[in-house]
Amino acid sequence: MSPDATAPTGSLAERAWRRATSIWLWPWHWPGREARRALPKPRLADLPAHATVSFWRREAGRRILLGFSMVAVVMTYGVSGYMAMGWSFMDAFYQVFITISAVGLTEVHPLDSTILRVHTMATISMGLFAVGYTVGGFISLLTEGEFQKFLGQQRIMKSIANLTGHTIVAGYGRVGAMVCEGLAGAGMPFVVIEQDPARAAEMQTRGFTYILGDATDEGVLRDAGVGRAAVLVTSMPGDAANVFITLTARELCPNIDIIARAEQPSTQKKLRQAGANHVIMPAAIGAHRIVSLLTNPTAVEFVELVTQRSSLQIEMDDIPIVEGSPLAGLSLRDADVGRLTGVIVIAIKNRDGHLIFPARGDEVIGPGDSLVILGKRSNLDQFREKFLS
Repeated sequence: MSPDATAPTGSLAERAWRRATSIWLWPWHWPGREARRALPKPRLADLPAHATVSFWRREAGRRILLGFSMVAVVMTYGVSGYMAMGWSFMDAFYQVFITISAVGLTEVHPLDSTILRVHTMATISMGLFAVGYTVGGFISLLTEGEFQKFLGQQRIMKSIANLTGHTIVAGYGRVGAMVCEGLAGAGMPFVVIEQDPARAAEMQTRGFTYILGDATDEGVLRDAGVGRAAVLVTSMPGDAANVFITLTARELCPNIDIIARAEQPSTQKKLRQAGANHVIMPAAIGAHRIVSLLTNPTAVEFVELVTQRSSLQIEMDDIPIVEGSPLAGLSLRDADVGRLTGVIVIAIKNRDGHLIFPARGDEVIGPGDSLVILGKRSNLDQFREKFLS
């Protein structure tokens, strides 16, 4: 049974239940539990600097915390034993302190009985072990890079906290990796959420900002800045995970633009109902492209020429028209964009989302509309300089 099946009602209770069950039911947590069983559960010591893991949950941090706990237990044992033999609290505490610290100072009271000597020897043995264990944690912190990992994690989380209007990519698989490459090439800020630690090295090598975690978890989405993000791309290989991520993100941020990947045609409707603005089926797109190459090869070559930004420097772009723009309130014929800048207006997308294609000369451009334009890179730059500066 999944942890959500018995989750108590109420958003706070659900979040607490999810956090509690995600630890001991991690591999079986719906959705995608079958795929998750195949993934190795990461050791906290192996997580890279970008992983959203508390310092005290790391190997060295837990060792230091356990060491301090052991020292506290030994101190309590030693002080209690000396006080039971008639010593005052301060005398007992001082005796235990100098004993486990091995400074070699003179005893507070003579150890003239067998039980006092046995108790002191036990305190020395346990105290030296606890102190040594704690010191080993500090050495591990410095020599194994745990401290650097923690500082790196804090830097990444701070940089994510400063992002606004960025893109969140959930899943760094085949599709997610290509999306990230495109975003990086366009210079757009983005954050990747990936659960498999085996892919962390590749993302780190490419300089991508990423978080190791479950994108279906509200806390992970918040760490990625979902409340400030402009777009969420959910590219998980499983449709169930994409639906769940879409539902969670839409609940957390009603205004975010969600682009969801689907593998099965039947999932498109579910993703739309879950709150996805756009649903992409890579398999269907690939099949349509093959058919187009067979039936209209010249047209496909032209589209590839535009979309791949070849040596001819032809680009397609969409330009939002804001209030006060020189184009606002003008028709395409009166704006005379083609003669002034050399670009071609292919379509107009109204503020209500309606797409006008082909764009006629008498179509009026209003504030909030977007123009889909085509032209050489220099002409697009000229358009932006004339109408957007």
